[in-house]
Amino acid sequence: MRCQPRYEGPVYIWLKNKQFCLLCSEEADEDTPICIACETELPWLGDQCRTCALPLPSAGLTCGQCLNQPPAFEQVAVPWTYSFPVDTLITRFKHSAKWPFGHLLAELLAQFLQHRFDEDLNRPDALVPVPLASKRLRQRGFNQAAMLARWLGTRLDLPCDERLLLRTQDTSAQQDLTADARKKNLRNAFALVPDALIKGRHLALVDDVLTTGATAQALARLLMDAGAARVDVYCLARTPKPGDAT
Repeated sequence: MRCQPRYEGPVYIWLKNKQFCLLCSEEADEDTPICIACETELPWLGDQCRTCALPLPSAGLTCGQCLNQPPAFEQVAVPWTYSFPVDTLITRFKHSAKWPFGHLLAELLAQFLQHRFDEDLNRPDALVPVPLASKRLRQRGFNQAAMLARWLGTRLDLPCDERLLLRTQDTSAQQDLTADARKKNLRNAFALVPDALIKGRHLALVDDVLTTGATAQALARLLMDAGAARVDVYCLARTPKPGDAT
């Protein structure tokens, strides 16, 4: 009796595998499973607010919101706007557990961040994923922000601290709320773990999408009040202002 069925076809060898683009199925030019044409056509974020990365009509500006109410975080680093096909890839990764799409986006984000580190962005001491509500974590089975942070940490040689922040309340889904409702929804929603090492550290929050920035602001304020030296935000995509063209 054989333990394995007889198989005469080609054996899959990972190290010698040709990568194919996850968007168009054409053969990829490099090890990352996306071709140059599809990568070029991604919705790269252009002119933006120097603080929160809100899309703006000109470069080198700070949006009115950040001028009137400076956020607790220092800077948002994000490569794309939340539009096709990035929005679809994020949705399939986040809600359908299509992890290859998330891994692809994390790899491209890591390349973007490394380029920023080489230019002007200070490397953080650690990556900190945005915590997921326990109910949503049970439903989904994974925290997409934690997965992104792990992939980024491996690629960028940065520690990932997943045991720094707690989500103490199961709040309503943020995407269904207005900007003011998001802020109220997050009131007292987060806490630090006991004996969390925060003081003097430069931390980078990791999430998938930045919309109003309410979650990033709540977490950054919590970390800064605990003595963090600086908090940045790394995410995959930035939404435009409500009513603006995407």
